[in-house]
Amino acid sequence: MSRLSLLLFSLLFLSSFHGFAQTGVSVSPPRLYFESGNGNSNTQTITVTNVSAKNSLDLAVSLGDWEYDGKGENVTYPANTLPASCASWVSVKKEDNYFTLAPGEKKDIEVTITVPNALSDQLAAHTAVLYVSQMNPVDDVDHKGANIKVSIRSGIKLFHKLPAAKTKKLEIQNLVYGKTTNTINLFFENQGDVWGDGKIYTDFVNTQTGKKVSLDPVIFYSMPGNKREMDIPLPASLEKGKYTASVMIDYGDNNNLELGELSFSYE
Repeated sequence: MSRLSLLLFSLLFLSSFHGFAQTGVSVSPPRLYFESGNGNSNTQTITVTNVSAKNSLDLAVSLGDWEYDGKGENVTYPANTLPASCASWVSVKKEDNYFTLAPGEKKDIEVTITVPNALSDQLAAHTAVLYVSQMNPVDDVDHKGANIKVSIRSGIKLFHKLPAAKTKKLEIQNLVYGKTTNTINLFFENQGDVWGDGKIYTDFVNTQTGKKVSLDPVIFYSMPGNKREMDIPLPASLEKGKYTASVMIDYGDNNNLELGELSFSYE
């Protein structure tokens, strides 16, 4: 079998990663939430573990920016690119910028966010991403048995809010029945000053028979100012008829609920 000269990079916003056969790094937790005022610092800890069976990993820490697109997917950018970036506020100890982990070894890294004395924007919430990148690609085998080289990069999302940021407000802008795609198109917006995360529940009630069909809840994440579109597929088992679709966004306690309804004919 010929050897492939392939270098595989994997960027993950996950708590752990396992490579094809022998290589892997686990970083937890996948998100860190900070709160502090101007001129103050806050420190939290992440744990990096080499879950490889036999490979030592040379790892480096770096920073970047990220945001959600209109569908809720992660989009990454160089550090200090976005208006809501706090990448320049983030620091780790000098000895944690570059380190080596033996197989099975783990290391705690302290991540500190220091807010400037004076902010250059009026935003109450900021974000960044901390990368843990493997610097020494190692030999591995893909699912077809081909030899490859694998290098892993994991991203830990960093969220920061000022103490005054307390308003959570999500609003449904529109519900549309997509007849050609058999979907309910949900449009909503985060109108608060802090991140809004939760679950979306969807029920379909046949107005002629009273039969109700419920979908499994969908987890979502959003940041202030996000305008989101979500396509909710109709259940494959849904019978033809006239329906009311009820969509509820639950992003906190009983005071943080948003409900929308749509009547449509499924023919």
